[in-house]
Amino acid sequence: MLRAKAYPEQGEAEPPPIDATLSRVEYDLHANGDLATGDATLTIDVLREGWVRVGVPSGLFVREARLDGKPVSLVAAAPGKGTGQLSAVLSHPGRATLQLKVALPVGSDAGEESLTLPPSTSGIMRATVELPTEGLDVLVKGGLLADRAQPAADRKWVAYARGNEPLTLLWRRKTEDHRSTQALRMRGALTELVGLGEEATSINAEVNLEVTQGVAREVKIQLPESVTVNQVLGAVVADWGAKGRELNVTFLEPVEQRARFVVTGEARTPREGMIAIPVLRLLDAEKETGGVAVEILGAGEIKQVQKEGLENADATDLGEMVANRESPSLAAFRFRAGDTRANLSLSVNVARYTPQAVLMANVEEARYEMLTTSDGKTLVQARYAVRNNQRNFLKITLPQGATLWSAALAGTPVRPGQAPDGSVLLPLSKARSGDEVPAFAVELVYLSRAAPWSDKGQFQFTLPALDLPVSRTGLRLYHPPLFRVTAEPGTFRAETYAEPSSAVLAEAEGGPLMGGVTGGVAGAPAPPPPPAGGPADRETREREAGTQALLDQYRTKTLGSTVSGILPIRVSFPTFGPSVYLVSELTSEGQSSSAVLSYQKEKKGGVR
Repeated sequence: MLRAKAYPEQGEAEPPPIDATLSRVEYDLHANGDLATGDATLTIDVLREGWVRVGVPSGLFVREARLDGKPVSLVAAAPGKGTGQLSAVLSHPGRATLQLKVALPVGSDAGEESLTLPPSTSGIMRATVELPTEGLDVLVKGGLLADRAQPAADRKWVAYARGNEPLTLLWRRKTEDHRSTQALRMRGALTELVGLGEEATSINAEVNLEVTQGVAREVKIQLPESVTVNQVLGAVVADWGAKGRELNVTFLEPVEQRARFVVTGEARTPREGMIAIPVLRLLDAEKETGGVAVEILGAGEIKQVQKEGLENADATDLGEMVANRESPSLAAFRFRAGDTRANLSLSVNVARYTPQAVLMANVEEARYEMLTTSDGKTLVQARYAVRNNQRNFLKITLPQGATLWSAALAGTPVRPGQAPDGSVLLPLSKARSGDEVPAFAVELVYLSRAAPWSDKGQFQFTLPALDLPVSRTGLRLYHPPLFRVTAEPGTFRAETYAEPSSAVLAEAEGGPLMGGVTGGVAGAPAPPPPPAGGPADRETREREAGTQALLDQYRTKTLGSTVSGILPIRVSFPTFGPSVYLVSELTSEGQSSSAVLSYQKEKKGGVR
């Protein structure tokens, strides 16, 4: 017993998971008419002792079977293993070769013939098929068509397939293609985008070809004399060359259906005035569609258009190349339907402006009058000289804690709006783009509060933030007479007071200040009394009585609290005490400027 444990007998090896396997299947067939006949060679590996059964691919019509060169009989499938499948029975382990003489049907449909080989459990499946004739187009489904087994004079084709899928070969007689010998007929669409710059003109043209007959090996484009081609880009473009007034584009392969490429170039044209637009034409096309788009690069606009053979169009009608352009000055035209050899000409009259003239809006000057007291209260009058082309509102963000008192546009009181973030919105007058965009004044008065002044310290004030750039800012601060005020270095610098450089601000500053409120509201002077010693006739008395009745009715409506809402007013700004004048330049859009002042109480009161 101890010896058996010390020297245990070696156990029997585990049996293989399967009895036998089909390792390889090879077909060598000849298709003739409705039947394909030939040999099927099956390589079988038997893994265990005893009799084993190996199934051959189903669907084969077997005429003869040989196992290692000796005739053998095939048996029907085992019960429960399916019907119609034959099997070979082998008695000893090892590799064996089973050769079968088989036949398969050849299908035909609409001039196309097909041969389907059944799937098998083998991992390798190879088929050599000899077709009836030469000059056939062969296609394989469920596998890979390797190549012809012999030189081109033979008719044998080799295909490989996955063993678990059927392999289908399809063939049909080749049809002769006479496109290369037919006369070329094509249609084309040429869309051109011309950018008129101040020094040079850029040209971008997109060409789309459609061949309806024959093949296109090259295409020619007519060029105006002033155009220089820089590049031709396209997936099918092999080479290009410009000679004289003609651009020749050669393709990599003859185009049978469609082709697309892009031409880029430049031309020398005048800066302004009447400019002849260079128009590219597609030669040898039966029908030419497309159009021309002209855009102004820089400050300018198109005043007048002269065209022949073209029609006005929308930018979206000329494709993405033109529709994606976000230019304020863009004109689009499409080719007029008709004869492709008709003359096409386009001229535009271009007016150039200075860069400031085409700004959407700009504050050319801002002036501030500030009256501050020692208890920290500051009354501010802000006036802006605005030039505007397209903006509807001026957005003003007041300093934190400021209270708006009044607003005016071009001398007329207005009721401001309010943005969602609490900013003030003032309506703007709009003018047409050009050199003579008039400036107008925007005015507002507000009150802000800060910490009271001590005997000595610093006072910082913040100006409103505008959503427009400001070219120049001037600020005059009236401070209490008992203090001496000096400006600290920063954004603003101290200068001698100067009148506003903008005419609209100078007129407003030189005119009479309006007190109280405007319109027929409280504070308006009473009408003058009737002159003494005037005529006492009835007609005069009746006229005076009618006038007095109108005045009484007007006062009743205006002073009797019958008007709904708050009327817009314009508050006068008082000037009192000594002042300092500060200046700054170039305040960017949305930026809030600030300055710091140092103050010190003088020993003796009085105005300096």
